Amino acid sequence: MSSVNRYKIMLADDEGIVIDSLKFIIEKEFGDACTIEYAKTGRSVIELAETYRPDIAIMDIQMPGINGIEAMREIRENNHSVVFIVMSAYDKFDYAKEAIKLGVLEYITKPMEKTRIVAALRRAMEQIDKERAKRSNDLMIREKLETVMPIIESGLVYNMLFQEHFTEDIENYKNLLNITQNQAYMLAVVCGDTQEGNHMTNAVGSSVKMQEYDKTVRECIKEYYPAAVLGTAMANKLAVMVPCEEQKMSYNERIALIEKSRELVREMRKRTDISFRVGISSIHNIEEARDSYKEALNALIMTTGSVAHVDDLPIGCTYEESYPIDLEKRLFAEVKNGETNHAAATAETYFDLIAQAHGEYLMNIRLKVLEFVLYAEHLAYTSGGMTYEFRARADYLPTIMAMEDIPSLRAWFIEKIVTASHNVSTKATEKSMSVIETAKEYIQNNYSKDISLDEVSQAANISPYYFSKIFKEDTGEGFVEYLTRIRIEKAKELLTTTECSMKEICAMVGYADPNYFSRSFKKNVGVTPTEYKQL
Repeated sequence: MSSVNRYKIMLADDEGIVIDSLKFIIEKEFGDACTIEYAKTGRSVIELAETYRPDIAIMDIQMPGINGIEAMREIRENNHSVVFIVMSAYDKFDYAKEAIKLGVLEYITKPMEKTRIVAALRRAMEQIDKERAKRSNDLMIREKLETVMPIIESGLVYNMLFQEHFTEDIENYKNLLNITQNQAYMLAVVCGDTQEGNHMTNAVGSSVKMQEYDKTVRECIKEYYPAAVLGTAMANKLAVMVPCEEQKMSYNERIALIEKSRELVREMRKRTDISFRVGISSIHNIEEARDSYKEALNALIMTTGSVAHVDDLPIGCTYEESYPIDLEKRLFAEVKNGETNHAAATAETYFDLIAQAHGEYLMNIRLKVLEFVLYAEHLAYTSGGMTYEFRARADYLPTIMAMEDIPSLRAWFIEKIVTASHNVSTKATEKSMSVIETAKEYIQNNYSKDISLDEVSQAANISPYYFSKIFKEDTGEGFVEYLTRIRIEKAKELLTTTECSMKEICAMVGYADPNYFSRSFKKNVGVTPTEYKQL
């Protein structure tokens, strides 16, 4: 046992001889590992426990005034970790039952046995050691998390803002950050020396100061928005995502949020001597964080207040209550991602809802169909899924104007949506295949020369790194392995169909060194070129 005082033990018994005996046993068995205090009444035990904060309390049940059970109950309220050991001359079931409720480690009846006392104390010390180790480990994990969490939070925010993510990535971030909500609003926190009109002065200088006060700013925002997920300050701006359960914010909630943000601005100014403005977006799906952040920034541009909420300003687009805006957003997201089957299903659902609600307004449906098809194709163009041709859509308007019934419009609409989505999903594959075919053709035409990966990738017009990656994915071989195989196959053909010398064949298949050619041939074929010719 360590000589350091590791355990504080409190003795509670109204008999002095019992206390003296317990002190003697503890000091003899555990030495300097323990410090000991004692009390002889229920009230004095409670008071001692408040100041001494014992690790272990050896309690008698029957003491003057407040009994041991009541004293333990009182002590437990203020000291959840204390380990109780009960000693009593009364072996009563009711006492034992109450003691169990209070988490007593052991119930020992008097007269006490030294071995039982020592064994109980050892068990108590082991329990305390485990709890301390767990606490230490928890603190260490917490310390590490406090270092890592800002990085994870920033990863989520900027993956969303720059849209450099997959659905799986966002779910992983949400799991790590324990985010269960699917809705959020964004704060655009902008700093400067002073505010002039709708902008902050000295953006560059204040961005440097903001980096110095990064921890202070983060702590301040977390105080006012505990659920906030913070990005990394970029220039003089900081993007903050606040997950929430509700899909819309009531008027009173919006007013409270604005006032809280005003207080936040004042508090950050006080702690950093930097001026701040905060723009607030409306609530959107978390996946729409980029649009939300733009809303928050636009709110600041449109006003001169220190805090601006987008719903207070005449910006953004509102929709009639029955319009299926969620379906519209989902449809275009699926087209952009090349999710053809999903896009087809969503297009069908969207069209049927519109047709059911507005079937008698055929011209309006024609316009909406044309609007959606043109935008879906725009997404396909910008995603590299289609080649833009100025006159390619010359027949679109005449075609839909000639349609006099809903089913025809529906079929045309879904066909165009599917085509746009399909082009997005297949164009990347087609481009990769075109690159591979170009590379293979170049190798076939030039294998007899000293060609390199850089030369072939240049012929295919892509970077060597990307070429190497997609070439191996397609052929199952690296560039060098593929080129070697082509050369060896050609050498085998020349060995069996011509009378050319080894030196001539070596040069014809791109090898400058006959010895190296012979070694490479044997490695790949299992025999030397001479042996192969004689087979």
